[in-house]
Amino acid sequence: MADGYRIFGAEMSPYSVKVRSYFRYNGIPHQWILRNGDSQAEFEQHARMPIIPLVLTPEGSGIQDSTPIIEQMETLYPDPSIHPIDTVAGFVSALIEEFGDEWGNKWMFHYRWTREVDQIASAGRIARMRASTASEEQHEALTMQVRKRMVERVWFVGSNEVTATQIETGFQDMLGLLDSHLEGRPYLFGSRPAFGDFGLWGQLYELWTDPAAGALIEGGAPRVLDWIQRMLWPRIEGPFESWTTLQATLMPILTRQVGAQFMAWTLGNENAVAEGAGEFSVQLGDRVWIQKPQKYHARSLAMLRAKYTEVANKAALDPVLDEAGCLGGLRA
Repeated sequence: MADGYRIFGAEMSPYSVKVRSYFRYNGIPHQWILRNGDSQAEFEQHARMPIIPLVLTPEGSGIQDSTPIIEQMETLYPDPSIHPIDTVAGFVSALIEEFGDEWGNKWMFHYRWTREVDQIASAGRIARMRASTASEEQHEALTMQVRKRMVERVWFVGSNEVTATQIETGFQDMLGLLDSHLEGRPYLFGSRPAFGDFGLWGQLYELWTDPAAGALIEGGAPRVLDWIQRMLWPRIEGPFESWTTLQATLMPILTRQVGAQFMAWTLGNENAVAEGAGEFSVQLGDRVWIQKPQKYHARSLAMLRAKYTEVANKAALDPVLDEAGCLGGLRA
């Protein structure tokens, strides 16, 4: 397809819809292709890893991993930029993008595959996506197969009997903080979407489409719900805000969620990967978190640190990161 990009993805993949939202916002010509049996051969021809999204360029090369995809597109389509000019807001946006991808995915995966109602609903949707013309008997069998496989994987993201309450109370706390922050502004950093919007939104969108988490969002976070729907087709409604106007309601998210939860976890994960541990535990506030280490995230943390290093003048940024509990981890 010489006149546009092709996005191989799925509606139930937070990273796929994240990329699609970005392409829509930037007005980049593209075709959305459902990855299923019909598209599998073409997907395998261009994919280096068995993950979605895969973006196939007009020249025929494949790009994978949602963050690098968006960053590469930003170099080709820099206007409108998704990076606030304000130094503090700009880096905080990148930090929240990483937080959404890595910590927000724990909320999404846990809610989707813990309760029976969510397991059945999600497995059924995936089964129908993969085999849209299957008979009811075939669909039921595939649904059971998908459900079994995905439920067995919840431990990978850290969902288990020790962490379940932490995940759910953390998500509900985030909903309240985010709903307060979105009062009076359409996007996280003002009147246009930023990098952080896309990373966090992909997970929240998926949570909204599932029964248990969707009920929490619709029942108690109306501004979050508006933002979720707005980000399906995001657009410029005005300028980015400066950190001065964002700080009052964004700082609690940084301190209570990003610093106290995500940064503490990611440093524990990094140590576990370096030591070759099969499992690790880390103290998050007054509770212990336990899970298997995630090797990929150790690499994405290195990329986040590189972005911090690239900030030329950190005079205003460092006090914010220090207050949030993130500075030490980014300097490591």
